[in-house]
Amino acid sequence: MIKDLNIKVWIALIAMCTFLSCKKNYVAPVPDTTWQIFNTSTAKKLVTNTRNKLEGIYTITEGSEVFGVNAALSWSYTITEADTLYHLSMFCEKQVVYMICEGKRLDSSILLNGYWRNMLNTETGIVRFNITSNSGAKELLDSTTSPLQGLTLSGSFGIGEAEPTNPVSLQYQRPLYKGSPLEIIAHRGGGRTADLLPASENSAEIIKLASRFGATGIEIDVRLTSDGVPVLYHDGTLNERLIQKNGLIGPIENYSYRQLTDLVRLIKGEKIPTLRQALDVVLYQTNLKFVWLDTKYDGNMTLQREILEEYQQKAIARGRDLSINIGIPDEMVLKNFKKLNDFRSIPSICELSPQDVTETNAAIWAPRWTLGLQPEETARMQTAGRKVFVWTLDVPENINKYFNEGNFNGILSNYPSSVAYFYYAKQ
Repeated sequence: MIKDLNIKVWIALIAMCTFLSCKKNYVAPVPDTTWQIFNTSTAKKLVTNTRNKLEGIYTITEGSEVFGVNAALSWSYTITEADTLYHLSMFCEKQVVYMICEGKRLDSSILLNGYWRNMLNTETGIVRFNITSNSGAKELLDSTTSPLQGLTLSGSFGIGEAEPTNPVSLQYQRPLYKGSPLEIIAHRGGGRTADLLPASENSAEIIKLASRFGATGIEIDVRLTSDGVPVLYHDGTLNERLIQKNGLIGPIENYSYRQLTDLVRLIKGEKIPTLRQALDVVLYQTNLKFVWLDTKYDGNMTLQREILEEYQQKAIARGRDLSINIGIPDEMVLKNFKKLNDFRSIPSICELSPQDVTETNAAIWAPRWTLGLQPEETARMQTAGRKVFVWTLDVPENINKYFNEGNFNGILSNYPSSVAYFYYAKQ
């Protein structure tokens, strides 16, 4: 009997080792985009006029099997201590594919250098473009001319770290749609850790990337430490989905901010940021216009309110168009929100019933997408001077449907690049 038991134990151990050795480690690292001519001292930054003329809707004439038929090109920026970095994002029609490039002028040509990614799998690679004088660079660099229909972005893309050898070409068609405004809200600060992005969800680093993914605003998850510090973290507990293995378990609320700072690192190695640190990034390093504070704790919300008001005043002082709103996702938070002095004056987003929206005087009603388009209730809210956001839309077909058939003022998504494509490509 003991011998049989030992054999079974050995078989189980062998099976476990076999499973672990065969288990796939899904990663999608940003490839090394070093390009010698792009980094030479003679390659100069693009001026504002040239950047603006590069924006638009393009037809993908080569590479459509990977990127789809069309792409929307739009610039964003991130401010660092020493510089302002501009990125040209190409939001592609196919699935959830995007390209993110930096741009420089080299003599009479324009170089675009970056990477591409398919968010529905791990496909990624280097992408490079060389716009020659004959293919449109002359008009782009000339401050007195507009881009011509003949503007062509010709380049190549690779798979993984391989040198780009596959042809890709984009033909300019028309300007970006910029009619009825739409807030494109990136979930969890810019995207989920599970989607293998270059930074962890709800980190300061992912917030810096959000506008490159197409977002005009972000949703971030606010929790309180044991000593009352508001921090960003989505799940109810410390777990290996979001943090590097360290032996710590249990709710964020069980740990002080010092303990979290000293002992915990998010999946990509970042520290869990405070709410103030996150808003500093939004205000001083990005062009994001909207912040949704998704309240994830049961407790006093006074400090969260004070921080909101502090950063709204800082935004006004800097001349920034920035709206920060406290999220009310459930009855528990609603109860605590209504305990705040003069709560009806606080900018808020209510996900609950229209009656709760009215009672809290929420600036925004945010129903779940599974409740449908709700045209009549949406119209009533907007007639009353409120906005209506819908969440969380990820499937491209659903994004397209809700954008074109609904009348929403904002869409929350894990894939803001897909929302951005449908918005900018509207005719």
